[in-house]
Amino acid sequence: MASAKIAVSLNKETVQRLDRLVCEGVYPSRSRAIQEALEERLERLSRDRLSRECAKLDPAYESALAEEGMVSEIEQWPEY
Repeated sequence: MASAKIAVSLNKETVQRLDRLVCEGVYPSRSRAIQEALEERLERLSRDRLSRECAKLDPAYESALAEEGMVSEIEQWPEY
């Protein structure tokens, strides 16, 4: 996958914590640590958004739609 360079400003305490993780071998570099943290956060936001959208669904309505679809499929089955 292609990558692009960006500049990010962080407070000094965050940079110190990040450097400790790199020194301890948790991450091979600052860049990799930031990449993984950002990817994890974006994935979590995506899951949270899906959860919020699913919470908006009406279970009774969704069940009725599923039943309707099943009935129409069963009606199309050939009789033996």
